[in-house]
Amino acid sequence: MRNYGTFQAIGGRDNQCDATAVHAAPGGARAYVLLDGIGDKPYVRDWTRTAARRLARSAAQLLDASAGLRGEYIRYAAQPDRHGPWGAGPTACAVVAVEAPGQPLTVAWCGDVRAYWLVRGTLRRLTQDHNLRRVFPPCETYPQGGSRHAVTSCLGSVNGDEELMREVRHPAIETATIGAERGRLLLACDGAYEPHEDAGHQLSDLLYGTPAEAARRVVNDAVATALTVTHRPDNATALVADLYA
Repeated sequence: MRNYGTFQAIGGRDNQCDATAVHAAPGGARAYVLLDGIGDKPYVRDWTRTAARRLARSAAQLLDASAGLRGEYIRYAAQPDRHGPWGAGPTACAVVAVEAPGQPLTVAWCGDVRAYWLVRGTLRRLTQDHNLRRVFPPCETYPQGGSRHAVTSCLGSVNGDEELMREVRHPAIETATIGAERGRLLLACDGAYEPHEDAGHQLSDLLYGTPAEAARRVVNDAVATALTVTHRPDNATALVADLYA
């Protein structure tokens, strides 16, 4: 029986620009990837799907989420078309998790996609968003804080760690590590977690059943919730995996 499941909804967009990928490498390592493409164009959709597969393969082969994501980040950043005053090219927020025999679970991300870890009913958020709300949190003068939809790091960006540390006080890529324990991993784009967060839903209440059932529930409930608030849900994607079972 497969230990993971994914589910997507296009929401109110014209194209599904999220993508997931899973890759198993020789020796038992496996990488789980979710990308949230920035924009709503066919070329973003196509690039994101390819980038997700590349990242999953690289991270699984390197046995480490950070090494895999950083390698792909550097490779895209080196493309000539992304530099200069007219620098352009598709981009995506990215999160990757890697499990390997005898090693802790590693997680790496850039952007505002999230990873959560569920153990014995308690859900722990592993990531911190790379967006302006993190840089300028809500305060008395500006209750909303910075825009949560303005990302400060993403796959396809040319900005390095030092530059971003100066400008937004976080590196291009951040990481987390979880000890080798049995748990359930959730990867989610903002279209899948924001409606729940805004409505005060507990994501842990949705993560029951098989991984595929849980992923479908997270996404469908997010879209339904967004429809009642904004009437235009975003692309919504979730990947759920049972690890070290």
